[in-house]
Amino acid sequence: MIRAMNKTRTVPVTGLVVRARKAISAVIVAAISTTTISSGARAQAIPLIRDSEIEALLADYARPIFKAAGLGSQNIAMRIVKHESFNAFVADGRNVFINSGALTTAKTPNEVIGVLAHETGHITGGHLAALRARIARDQTKALLVSILGIGAMIAGAASGSESGREMGSLGQGVLLGGNDMLMRGLLAERRSQESAADQAALNFLNATRQSGRGLLETFERFQQQEFVSEKDMDPFVRSHPIAANRLAQLREKVTRSPFVNATDPPELLHRHNMMRAKIAGYLERPQIVANRYPASDTSMPARYARAIAANCSGRCANAMAAVDDLIRSDPKNPYFMELKGNLLYQAGRPREAIEPIRKALQMTGGTAPMMMINLAQALLAGDQPTAVDEALTHLRKASITDSDYSVTYHLMSKAFGLKGMQPQAELAAAQAHFIEGNVKQAKIFARRAQTRFKQGSPEWLRSEDIITFKETTPG
Repeated sequence: MIRAMNKTRTVPVTGLVVRARKAISAVIVAAISTTTISSGARAQAIPLIRDSEIEALLADYARPIFKAAGLGSQNIAMRIVKHESFNAFVADGRNVFINSGALTTAKTPNEVIGVLAHETGHITGGHLAALRARIARDQTKALLVSILGIGAMIAGAASGSESGREMGSLGQGVLLGGNDMLMRGLLAERRSQESAADQAALNFLNATRQSGRGLLETFERFQQQEFVSEKDMDPFVRSHPIAANRLAQLREKVTRSPFVNATDPPELLHRHNMMRAKIAGYLERPQIVANRYPASDTSMPARYARAIAANCSGRCANAMAAVDDLIRSDPKNPYFMELKGNLLYQAGRPREAIEPIRKALQMTGGTAPMMMINLAQALLAGDQPTAVDEALTHLRKASITDSDYSVTYHLMSKAFGLKGMQPQAELAAAQAHFIEGNVKQAKIFARRAQTRFKQGSPEWLRSEDIITFKETTPG
């Protein structure tokens, strides 16, 4: 099931972004307004979605690339942004963000893998840290330039003479010209980073014996969406290299690769098409889904999309029959079983939802965090006291492998409350609010919890971390 996740106040600064029909000033704002998601305690603004099936597929796409890049042991998470545009970016060295629109637009796994390879190039190149350091330096330079410019303007105004007016004009020129020079320098560094990420991506693709055609096709799509004619655009005021030059360089290197004609395995392509169908079923209007996947299309992805869309439009009975049909067609698919359980839960039948979700979790080896959370949710809603301990077991496991999902801690708080373990319930509530960025509320719950824990115990220390946390203003 696709779940909406808490949002995070992160501005993409390093990545593949289509900005067709947007002013250059928008690019500049995105380049200098940077924060990170290293702290969960931030008001949040990027809508993320969670889904076991999609996350597993993206992990399979990224794993060989991360290994080739020497990042195999760094536990980098794939984050799915709920937005229809084609976009991917990194905001730190621990997360790669990709839009749902990029996943549905990409016709092959290779296109997505190419994008992930490019973002991996940004991580290995340390580009985000370099940009932050550059911005910090430029902010200091900008301050000095502003002081000089303002000083000249004040001196000119005070004199009242013709030469004074000229001095004032000079001051304005210093302000405008100085900032423009700094911005051009910053964007030049961005262009250099993008080219370096392209080269790194091709190296990673070659190392994993994969074609670079997907990456090339992505940039060809970008070129088609360019709004401003290249002959009319100042090449220095761009966040990416000129499309024609970049494409020419990519095309040459891709065609010279011994793996240029490598294709995606059929099984991987099938999973990719199932992912696209699932996103469409959950996020698009039922009529759009019906047009894209008409009843005459009897393929598995089409049936998947229609079943989900029927559920999302409120016709749960129709959706349930369609899901049962999918299960009969492929009884070993855990995500069909998970879908059935989620439909039952949404229909107000949590006890009936437990077994399908439990089977789905068993099929995946018991390691899928989102399935653990869904199962715990159904267990806690089923009004069965004996199910609380099982729910807590799954939630604890999920919190270890997926520690920044607030729903886990909200459910954990409920479970502890049902068991009469009030301090633990309040600490879990504090952790949930902290992840969501509500620091004030998190501190309230943490203070309540801490008074009932032994000083120095793990629970006391976790409470102390929240209580003593100090918010900082990004900049």
